[in-house]
Amino acid sequence: MKTILFTLVIMLSACHQKPAQTGLPYFDTPDFKPIWIDKTTAGFQTLHTIPGFSFTDQDGKSITDKTVAHKIYVVNFFFTKCGSICPKMTDNMNKVAHAFINDQRVLMLSHSVTPALDNPSILKSYAKQKNIVNPNWHLLTGNKQQIYEIARKGYFAEDAVGYNKDFSQFLHTENFVLVDGHRHIRGVYNGTIDFEIENLVRHIKMLEQEVD
Repeated sequence: MKTILFTLVIMLSACHQKPAQTGLPYFDTPDFKPIWIDKTTAGFQTLHTIPGFSFTDQDGKSITDKTVAHKIYVVNFFFTKCGSICPKMTDNMNKVAHAFINDQRVLMLSHSVTPALDNPSILKSYAKQKNIVNPNWHLLTGNKQQIYEIARKGYFAEDAVGYNKDFSQFLHTENFVLVDGHRHIRGVYNGTIDFEIENLVRHIKMLEQEVD
């Protein structure tokens, strides 16, 4: 429901907001309340920013905040043994990956929430099984506490409900989170709903038109 409301907010803003408030909003809090803010204002400097990170992908490569510097990227959380929402999420992320397969400006980061089980070798097999061919789509494993911390505190992956949970409480969310080249959150989407993925692709293209 939250992602559907977000879509409606974006549509309405295009019709009713002042010129300075058009385009994609920023999200500064885990309740995903949208903020339209001009990059020249003082408040822009204090917007929530994704913290630094370091994880390992399916090819054994280190993927860090430097990897995504000045890139647009989409984040989600899954695990290879998941039989509920994860297969649909992976199929839908693959739609995003194919839409930008020749675009070096766009990355996808899928974090395993069971990193002790999902080592790089397992993730590599999963990537082959799911026909993941975009080299800019990284399936990530690493320290569980760090993954859960950045999921809940960094990406607000479970909205406000999960913000204060710790890594002992299982992380399970259908949210895809869109992050811009300055590591600001610009959108949240239900990764199991096809039209939400269409909106995500459209919004990525909108971000590519933004002037830094």
